[in-house]
Amino acid sequence: MRPTAPDPADTDAWNAYLAEGNARQARKRVAADVLLRDPSGRVLLVNPTYKPGWDLPGGMAEANEPPDATVRRELMEELGVRVTLLGLLVVDWVAPHGPWDDQLAFIFDGGMLNQHQADQLQPQDDELSEAAFVTTTEATGRLQDRMQCRFDHALKALGEGQPLYLRDGVPAL
Repeated sequence: MRPTAPDPADTDAWNAYLAEGNARQARKRVAADVLLRDPSGRVLLVNPTYKPGWDLPGGMAEANEPPDATVRRELMEELGVRVTLLGLLVVDWVAPHGPWDDQLAFIFDGGMLNQHQADQLQPQDDELSEAAFVTTTEATGRLQDRMQCRFDHALKALGEGQPLYLRDGVPAL
């Protein structure tokens, strides 16, 4: 039988009860990326130095960091650019694989950079070797399978104006 929760009016006991539950519950890794376009409709991809293949700009959330803040921070750190996010395109629950536990992967719509911003874009730290605007067809040859699937669904969500929930890259709802 489960112990009864303390009375929420007893703040110290209630907080201790919640802290115990928080310590026992699963924690999820969170990745947050952004779909950015240039005036000709090409999409921005980055080439990370720490893994094979190209990727969308973004990265892993820090402790207690919201996914949208993750994207903004990563774009500033890695590319020196600020964007206004226009909405959510994809949430993908990624099953455990290899040494990794499961994770939640977000893709946000970063809109379109003006031509000057697009021309000036270049890696700002050693996590990226390159940044390039490419056509969606060119992206297919550069992205790894897992990211390619998520990318394709982000483009679909962008076109339909409706975010998608995926389970391992497959629409779940």
